[in-house]
Amino acid sequence: MRSIIFANYIARDTRRLGATIDVEHSHVRFLGNLVLNLWDCGGQDTFMENYFTSQRDNIFRNVEVLIYVFDVESRELEKDMHYYQSCLEAILQNSPDAKIFCLVHKMDLVQEDQRDLIFKEREEDLRRLSRPLECACFRTSIWDETLYKAWSSIVYQLIPNVQQLEMNLRNFAQIIEADEVLLFERATFLVISHYQCKEQRDVHRFEKISNIIKQFKLSCSKLAASFQSMEVRNSNFAAFIDIFTSNTYVMVVMSDPSIPSAATLINIRNARKHFEKLERVDGPKHSLLMR
Repeated sequence: MRSIIFANYIARDTRRLGATIDVEHSHVRFLGNLVLNLWDCGGQDTFMENYFTSQRDNIFRNVEVLIYVFDVESRELEKDMHYYQSCLEAILQNSPDAKIFCLVHKMDLVQEDQRDLIFKEREEDLRRLSRPLECACFRTSIWDETLYKAWSSIVYQLIPNVQQLEMNLRNFAQIIEADEVLLFERATFLVISHYQCKEQRDVHRFEKISNIIKQFKLSCSKLAASFQSMEVRNSNFAAFIDIFTSNTYVMVVMSDPSIPSAATLINIRNARKHFEKLERVDGPKHSLLMR
């Protein structure tokens, strides 16, 4: 899962990866100034017991986000819930202000007509067990857009000046008369902000676009080429994806046929300097604990 979001793997490539052994600690630079400290903890019983004894203070101190991943097909649900509660106890003692996210993973293995019911039951159980803390739950699979949706939601809450970013993105969209503007983090292609002026039908479009473009970027890299920009046009709309700042891509969707492509590209270019200034606000380091 982490490899798909932060290490440029595609789903089928993860079959070559082994299970996480003990604790893997890594640093990921996101949006230039935002550094994510990732603690990826192996789920094997031997290591889980070790987390709550000798490594408890080291792992659970100064955590901003706990991401707990449940295998939806696990045959040891009671034990999974026990370990989750142990993590919550450690969080309450060492990082009581941490945000809690639960991913109910491998949902693609559940029969499609049962997915909503099973996820709702798990979500209700997890929210009950998490009290007095609050948790946000996501259903995920490496084979569709749900994984991007979950991670976009998680990272969105860590961006220090996100309200200012959204306000400026809204102003930009209104000035250029765009139907919608999306801002993607450059390395992961996670959606970090957007503004829409017109209602769109597909509620999962952000995650689908992230997935498609990231896989296209990977295809380019295999040919020793680099992805920079793209324009897609049909009789109903035109979509422009271009490098925006040193850490972001932008996607602009236009439906007004009277606005030429050149005008939109000029507007994107002229807005770059302004959005570069917004990125220069120094962000704190955040520690994410992922089980």
